[in-house]
Amino acid sequence: MGAAITGWGSALPDKVLTNGYFEARLDTTDQWITERTGIRERHIGGTTRALAIEAGRAALSRAGLEGGDIDLVIVATTTPDQTIPAASASVHQALKCRGGALDVNAACAGFTYSLVLANSMIAAGVQRALVIGSDTLSRFTNFKDRATAILFGDGAGAVVVEAGAADDLILAYDLGADGTAAPLLFAEIGGYIEMDGREIFRRAVRAEVDSITKVFAAAGCRAEDIALFVPHQANLRIIEAVNARVGLPMERTVVVLDRIGNTSAGSIPYGLADAVEAGRVEDGDLVLLSGFGAGMTWASVIIRWGRRGVT
Repeated sequence: MGAAITGWGSALPDKVLTNGYFEARLDTTDQWITERTGIRERHIGGTTRALAIEAGRAALSRAGLEGGDIDLVIVATTTPDQTIPAASASVHQALKCRGGALDVNAACAGFTYSLVLANSMIAAGVQRALVIGSDTLSRFTNFKDRATAILFGDGAGAVVVEAGAADDLILAYDLGADGTAAPLLFAEIGGYIEMDGREIFRRAVRAEVDSITKVFAAAGCRAEDIALFVPHQANLRIIEAVNARVGLPMERTVVVLDRIGNTSAGSIPYGLADAVEAGRVEDGDLVLLSGFGAGMTWASVIIRWGRRGVT
């Protein structure tokens, strides 16, 4: 059974921190932050649950559906508001969905993992799934640490995946993890995010390039066949390095990190929703999603965009 993305949405907190905020408080400048990360501002505040609900509701509206039409809710997050229960349970209740609900914690690669899971569940009989990436990393950020304070923001993105399309949604995917890299980016319970930025950069580029190369081979396509590339929005220099190595031009690449920073699992779905709203993708286009996160996890997927055949 085929599937398609039929709705999309996103959410950001109202509060904005520009680079000037950090320039006034840390040993840094707007120019230094922009040149090394590409980030100019980030949104701070809210809860993982509230942002997930807002993004999910927008995706449902775009799909012309209500919560009761949804059979499965998946929330990708590494920053739930509570240890117990799962964030997805309260999102499921708030949106009045039916069926099951679960969280996926694969850090910044969580949304792509969740999209693959939703597609598999549709193949197993689920009719409609709501897939949300939502994170509030600012709650775990030490705003006195120049290495991490400038990077992270809060936000969410969501898509509705429906069965019944004429074509498969996912042409190829690659999921991976390397636990030896776990000490490079972590937060102890009750603590702040700690990161070895230089090594994360090196490993992230290598992992993402390898993952994209694998999905190109599995789907039988090349870089020139990709109409839109939505990478994880962590660092502009990482995106540029990956693109250069796999032959993807920046003009076909989504970059929103200048406005939102690194929103972890919310990063890719936010970027996808932004691009779709801007008219950057058409029915039949091949779209590449790829990201990496703490763990270290990584995930790449090639999807065929379009609603064709959805009833």
